[in-house]
Amino acid sequence: MSQFEEVTYISEFNVQPNGCIGVRKTTDVLKDGVVISSTYWRCVLQPSSTVDTEVLNEPYYANLAQTAWTPEVIAAYQAQVAAQQV
Repeated sequence: MSQFEEVTYISEFNVQPNGCIGVRKTTDVLKDGVVISSTYWRCVLQPSSTVDTEVLNEPYYANLAQTAWTPEVIAAYQAQVAAQQV
């Protein structure tokens, strides 16, 4: 009898020059240990003082976001957004 398994993991994580963080999660469906299907989910997190723990539910990535989002990065991003709204 075949055994199926579903595995979800963060497959891409990058910090862009403006401080935004791109996240891609992959969900693999395995049959007897071999990937037979993959689906992807992506989002971009904007610099803020809090980390979206629902998206970055792994402490490693949450810590990277906290490190990348210094007060200076957050202020620069907010200034960039405000300048674009004028």
